[in-house]
Amino acid sequence: MTKQQLLILSFSPIASDARVLKQVAAFRDRYDVTTCGYGPAPQGVASHVEVPSELAVWRYSRPLVIARQYRRAYWGNGAVAFAREGLAGRRFDIVLADDVDAVGLALSLRPRGGVHADLHEYSPRQHEEMLRFRLFVKPFIEWMCRKFVARATSWSTVSGGLAREYERRFGFAPDVVTNAAPFADVAPTPVHEPLRLVHSGAALRNRHLDTLLAGVRASRSATLDLYLTKNDAAYLDELARAASVSGGRIRVHDPVPYDQLAATLRGYDVGVHILPPVNFNNRWALPNKVFDYVQARLGIIVGPSPEMADYVRRFGLGTVTEDFGAESLTAAVDALTPTGVEAFKRSAHSHAKELSSESQVLIWERAIDRLAASAQIS
Repeated sequence: MTKQQLLILSFSPIASDARVLKQVAAFRDRYDVTTCGYGPAPQGVASHVEVPSELAVWRYSRPLVIARQYRRAYWGNGAVAFAREGLAGRRFDIVLADDVDAVGLALSLRPRGGVHADLHEYSPRQHEEMLRFRLFVKPFIEWMCRKFVARATSWSTVSGGLAREYERRFGFAPDVVTNAAPFADVAPTPVHEPLRLVHSGAALRNRHLDTLLAGVRASRSATLDLYLTKNDAAYLDELARAASVSGGRIRVHDPVPYDQLAATLRGYDVGVHILPPVNFNNRWALPNKVFDYVQARLGIIVGPSPEMADYVRRFGLGTVTEDFGAESLTAAVDALTPTGVEAFKRSAHSHAKELSSESQVLIWERAIDRLAASAQIS
């Protein structure tokens, strides 16, 4: 029996994009999967259209966006135009479009069963702390949401807060598919003395990672290791300089490949993530690192971000700080005991399967299978 044609369209380096790779892994055996995005083809796909890395999708024509010539700005975008040409003449049964920028192109391909839009952020408010974003970019993204995303057949996003806002503003209700990590069949490691804290993620200034350094440096004895991607080289240098005067208690490392991350994290006791709500997405974030920490069987410290705090409290994974400041982090770290951290690690172990990506991928599978069934009828 001939497999149905599924296109996974993502303006990201797919071979290293953890969320999109989970989509590829979920569907490559049951569908004839084509991918389109930056970088080389991910393993196991039937074909791949590589968008040149110099055609960054965020580089929309500034004059056209300012003039609110949104249709011309969208279709004139270099990445969109290249992908459109590369996919011309091909017919797909279903398109899984990752994030807002991909949905307009996905709809134009007229897949027989429809388009599923997977929204990795609440894009209209992603950088709302910046005035130029609010004035010029936000209206353009809202146009894409009304014009394109609302016309998809089904939707998903990463947290409940984002899903509710998409429904409130644009009338469609995404399912929630968290950024959970694959299940790791491992046992918790013994608690260290002094306690070893870890943070993995992006070196972005609006994440205020300096708060982590200040909070741990003021604690009695805990150590902190940060594995950071080089998103902002200047900020990363600032963090490295601050760590260098911590007497060896704080260290900044290069990132490790995602398939090595869980093993690296297992050498620690507590994963920490304090994310000030400087914009809407930060407030409602439920990032992959929370689930990475679970699969590494770590305890977790988070700030009072509603989604993260709910998971930490509901599953007994760790502790929530009073606020997003360094002093609250210090208080939380100093309140930890080896016995308490051991209990957090056991709780992560108990809930690891429940909080793994395997349970979340089923939501995508149901959505795509519905579109596939519709394609067979049409």
